[in-house]
Amino acid sequence: MHPSSDMQACISGAMREHPLPPAYPSSLLRTLALSGYGLWMLLGLALALGIYRGGRSEALLPLALGAAFVSAGLVVACLHLRGLSEWHGWFPARRSRPTREALLALAAYLPMLAVAGLVRGDNGFWATRAAGAALALCSAASLVYTVHNYRRRLSAGVSRCSAQLPLSRLVASLYTGGLWLWLCLAAQDGAAHAAGTRPWIMVLLVLALLLGLIEGLRWQALSPPEGRPSTQRMRGRTARFVAALFTYAVPSLALLVVDLSDAGVGLVALAATSCLLGRTIEQRAYEAALARLCRADHAPTRGL
Repeated sequence: MHPSSDMQACISGAMREHPLPPAYPSSLLRTLALSGYGLWMLLGLALALGIYRGGRSEALLPLALGAAFVSAGLVVACLHLRGLSEWHGWFPARRSRPTREALLALAAYLPMLAVAGLVRGDNGFWATRAAGAALALCSAASLVYTVHNYRRRLSAGVSRCSAQLPLSRLVASLYTGGLWLWLCLAAQDGAAHAAGTRPWIMVLLVLALLLGLIEGLRWQALSPPEGRPSTQRMRGRTARFVAALFTYAVPSLALLVVDLSDAGVGLVALAATSCLLGRTIEQRAYEAALARLCRADHAPTRGL
């Protein structure tokens, strides 16, 4: 057997024996990918529906930023850094064969390149709209399959507790991606749409409310036992509180201030960065909770 295969087998076996909470750098890379897919989904959907505003740079900037976010994990994995050498189950630095999950993630680059080549001043061309639809579908498919692949490695009991995870990841992707898309558009001329910023702000606030409801149900499903040491319970609650503060409170306040005072790009950048930090903390805390449950059930687990 190839040495890299032996190494992967040893790593997988160790993770199955002793599932560990993900490190913050790993959670940050996954959250970046989540934001990138959200950017691609919103941009592709807007192009497919013919409601995205004209202009080549207006499409290329969010497209490039989404590509940078999605590719960050792959670039880091190629550097063979300790604890960060895996991308969707694939170890590119060890010349291993890509997994199905990695191939599906790579497939999303094809419609992205097609959109980059087709966007012009007027984005109403049918091929541009078809490429946008393909970009949105491939991004959503990669995101959903990644979550499905992760949940498949959990025990039956833990998997039932995470039933809301696919929907949560989709809504979180649209919410974070929406903030970054607004930043891309606002950085060019200060507005997200010709109709004004208020409709876009309302959409983002609705997504934040929906995400908060789903996440509340998701955490409630875990229902940690009272017998767990109080330090662990308090640590988890503190992480959730800090994550909610950065994910919902700071961005919502920034959006409202922008709507009232037209304060500009700075507050939009603050909202997007704060949400990225909050989602990183929340994802790490949630995966740590699932890892503890998996360890108790002796089930395999791997980060999203």
